[in-house]
Amino acid sequence: MDTHDRPDGEDGVSVIHNRFSLTLLNPASHYFSLAASLGIAAAISAIIHVFYLPDSGNIAAVVFASVAVLFLTQLLDTRFTRKKEYSKSLHSSLFANLLWLASLLAGVAAGLVLAKEMTPFFVTLGMFLFASFRIGIYTTTLGVSLRRAWAISMVQPLAMFLVIVPYDAWADVLGDLLALGYGVSFMVIATVWSHLTDVAGRPGMESTHKTIQAYLASQGGDYEDAEKIMEQRSSEARVSTAQIRLSSKDSGGQFHIVLPDIHPGPYHPVGGSNIPYLIYKNLDSSAMVMHSVSDHALNLPSRAEVANYLKTIGECSVTEEGLRCTEPVTVTINRARVMCILFGRRPILFLSLSPHGMEDVPSYVKTEIVQYAENRDYSGAMIVDCHNAMGAALSEDDGRDMLEAAKSCLDNLVAKDAHPIEFGYANSDAMDIRANDMGLGGLGVVCLKINGRKFHIGWADANNMENGVREKIIEHLASKGHEMLEICTSDTHFSRVKVRNRNGYYHLGLVTPAERLSGWFEELASAAERDTSAASYEILENEAVIRVMGSGIFDDYSKALENSLRITKYFALGGAILFVTGLFL
Repeated sequence: MDTHDRPDGEDGVSVIHNRFSLTLLNPASHYFSLAASLGIAAAISAIIHVFYLPDSGNIAAVVFASVAVLFLTQLLDTRFTRKKEYSKSLHSSLFANLLWLASLLAGVAAGLVLAKEMTPFFVTLGMFLFASFRIGIYTTTLGVSLRRAWAISMVQPLAMFLVIVPYDAWADVLGDLLALGYGVSFMVIATVWSHLTDVAGRPGMESTHKTIQAYLASQGGDYEDAEKIMEQRSSEARVSTAQIRLSSKDSGGQFHIVLPDIHPGPYHPVGGSNIPYLIYKNLDSSAMVMHSVSDHALNLPSRAEVANYLKTIGECSVTEEGLRCTEPVTVTINRARVMCILFGRRPILFLSLSPHGMEDVPSYVKTEIVQYAENRDYSGAMIVDCHNAMGAALSEDDGRDMLEAAKSCLDNLVAKDAHPIEFGYANSDAMDIRANDMGLGGLGVVCLKINGRKFHIGWADANNMENGVREKIIEHLASKGHEMLEICTSDTHFSRVKVRNRNGYYHLGLVTPAERLSGWFEELASAAERDTSAASYEILENEAVIRVMGSGIFDDYSKALENSLRITKYFALGGAILFVTGLFL
């Protein structure tokens, strides 16, 4: 199933992103899972002794014993898993105990509604549901083979059963052939489901389960398996990087506007997720690493490939240099806004839809702008996706308006006079900013003094911006006498904290109030103004052959994900129907 087969036309990355919330189903803390599972074990013990096996012993003693056994078997569970992860064992134990509890409560409800005698049928069935869930969870997320999962699936539920049910009732409860038949049926269902979901991505993805396990391991900082899988599917490509380097005549200081034709990602902490900051540090923290017109097909798959790319940053050639540039031109058509400046014969264009927002600028926009610039005798064009408001994919109307605004900018630049350049730059490195909606590169402002006027461009090492925050910052700076032309983000995929929301990250302004950001940008704008001095510019370019992920891997991942979810829905429905039939027996 490729992009064209999907009725909504979504690409693989969009499909995967739309399913990201599935990774948030487990509790945020393993302490919660531990406490909740122990509490549920106590409830299971009490319900069994009150409704199913009344007058069969001291409830308090049984509750204590069941909780103790559960705790000990949770510790034992970690010895059977590939990564020996206690937290995942606790999460799986919580959900498995919930299934047993749900089975018991359903049996009680059916007995009351249908006026039936309470039999231990649901005690046995619940125990097997517990074991069935363990087969599924152990094979999908914990790296256990089906054969081994069967061998250990009954350890925890059976241990609880043996301390909850009096020993003189074991034979009667476990001797219920109907309950055993239902229970084994659910274990077979779990086994078939596990096999089918594992092969759901073939032939593109050999094992869905191994990919899931690699992803989960990377979320705990163990990224080697994930990067290995991605490197195996990556391919070599020629990737260009363009820079505008401003050099001060007085101090000799330098500043870079960097436009790499790679994309941050795929996700923290794998591959090039933190590539903007690494480029920033590579250029002595005197740079703005902009978001180019690129997508996740241009992700670097591993840290080794990131290191290879960073080596090429200094291996660039000067294709143009000078002392003058034009004043900026801004054109707005409906929701689309384009700001551009011409350095010699090389224009740089900043594309934005803020405050309305959009996803990454699609490649056709860049292709048409570059072609138009060449037809107007410009020496190419540098195109920045400002990435400064959240939104959906660029619509046909917005795309048309953006192209018209860009072409109008390029037409207007033809008649613009060039003037000597002065620049000043300031970053937030000394401000000790540690906001969770910002990457390690912090904030930066460059001041361009052209024809006696001071213009500012702001930058944040962040993944997009809260809608309207750009406008609030610019309005605040204008009230303080600073003309901020644009504020861009790097689209970093680095995250300081584990983020539990649908996006998987905090965009700038979601955590940090716009008022605080405005104050920080004001401080940086003032510092950049004070530091202005006469400058020259150089256009730097280089090409490097590096491995990128390509789009096929995301299409294969999304296919496996969608097929697995479809299989799961069918099996869940079938399992629910089978369970309901047991209520009427």
